[in-house]
Amino acid sequence: MKIEFAPLNIPLRRRLQTAAVLQWVFSFLALAQCCMAGFVLLALSDWWVLAMLYAGWLWLDWDTPTCGGRRSRWVRSWSVWRHFRDYFPLNLVKTVDLDPRKNYIFGFHPHGVLVAGGFGNFCTEATGFSSLFPGLKPHLLMLPFWFRVPLFRDYIMSGGLVSSSKSSLSHLVSRPEGGNVAVIAVGGAPEALDARPGALTLQVLSRKGFIKMALKHGAQLVPVFSFGENELFDQMENPSGSPLRTLQDRLQSIMGVAMPLFHARGVFQYSFGLMPYRKPIHTVGMNAHTHTHTHTHTHISLTRLSRA
Repeated sequence: MKIEFAPLNIPLRRRLQTAAVLQWVFSFLALAQCCMAGFVLLALSDWWVLAMLYAGWLWLDWDTPTCGGRRSRWVRSWSVWRHFRDYFPLNLVKTVDLDPRKNYIFGFHPHGVLVAGGFGNFCTEATGFSSLFPGLKPHLLMLPFWFRVPLFRDYIMSGGLVSSSKSSLSHLVSRPEGGNVAVIAVGGAPEALDARPGALTLQVLSRKGFIKMALKHGAQLVPVFSFGENELFDQMENPSGSPLRTLQDRLQSIMGVAMPLFHARGVFQYSFGLMPYRKPIHTVGMNAHTHTHTHTHTHISLTRLSRA
């Protein structure tokens, strides 16, 4: 296989963009494991008291991921996220004003392999969410398992990530003061297994729980589509019924986490690696709907999109 190396005279700004995305990929794929290993090593060292103190804090703080999390404006505004945004580049498109006195559920599609659009737009201020939608706080929902990992949970909560449990979603959209946005990657882990360039397979027809929650609490539904999300990574062929897809579906049903075998480019060469391609991502939020019949209309629109 011929390897295409990156030129040596790449501008510093592009190097910084690559470094920003590299740390994001590492955070997504390996930071949780490193945090767990670090906590265990700390507990077995002479500094075990620190580990026990943190364990006590973890016990007291256990329910925070299901009660709105603990976001940090400082972390969300790190300059590294601007370099992350410019790598693709990433763009958040506003199509309508949203009333900050109401609560919202953003139904995000497609999931993609690593949800780059969802993270960049709703877990950082790189694309200016707070400026575009003043008075609203976005919360990207993530599998509850990750909030049980010491230290890692605190880091992801600082960006606005919260548990995807039913009680967590209910807490966000039932706040009487409004101003909460629950961002749900509707297709979840199964949709990631179909994410590849030039293809769009959405998991919609069996995903109705968030619509029922919106109706129950009077939250507004906002369809959000991230154009270009599936263009970031190639993936090994895994058609339905193939041995690889059967194994992936089995692991997903057991662990709740998708295991797509993806690849794209590297840091210093363009032929292979786990770095995403530099492809633009345009995340667009549609109009929100309030009443029961318009909630249904939103669901039908998404269903039609999945069949297109």
